[in-house]
Amino acid sequence: MIAFLEGILVEKSPARIIMNVGGVGYEVAIPLSSYDSLPAPGRGCRVLVCEYIREDQHALFGFASEFERRTFNLLISVNGIGPKTALSALSSMTVPDLNAAIVAGDTARLATIAGIGKKTAERMVLELRDKVASSEMMVAGAGGRKECNKTADAVLALVSLGYKQIEAAKMAAAAAAGGEDFSVEEIVRRALKR
Repeated sequence: MIAFLEGILVEKSPARIIMNVGGVGYEVAIPLSSYDSLPAPGRGCRVLVCEYIREDQHALFGFASEFERRTFNLLISVNGIGPKTALSALSSMTVPDLNAAIVAGDTARLATIAGIGKKTAERMVLELRDKVASSEMMVAGAGGRKECNKTADAVLALVSLGYKQIEAAKMAAAAAAGGEDFSVEEIVRRALKR
């Protein structure tokens, strides 16, 4: 299996890239979320890859971060979601927003993604809620955004106080809403008051 490609970025578009790796050109489909992270064509870069092999298809899907790749792999594990729909999901929403929608059971928001209807959105929530709600994915999904890291830390604090992961995520998200300057302690206090 191919884990990553490292070489010269030859072409770049919002849906795909072509990389020259040792004289071989690889076409790699990417989500819009990875497009902004890539350098200009002609420069060196490294792209994490998920190799997708079926009887009638052999494709490479590339990602700028491990969290995007993990989310992609989780999405394609759901019956009815193929790689193109998973890329569409990652292009439509950020990883933290997608994870939050799954944990919150927001099927209406998930159904706005191209290729995902109401039934598939319900299946996503049912099959992925516990996997996404794990501490690692909630923290990792924050993607380095300061306010998301605070919310993720608040979730971990609430879990350590005995709340279930899903309940803690909902409580922390509601408590952090509208308060970008809240500290982790303030988010936890507000969540406990509710």
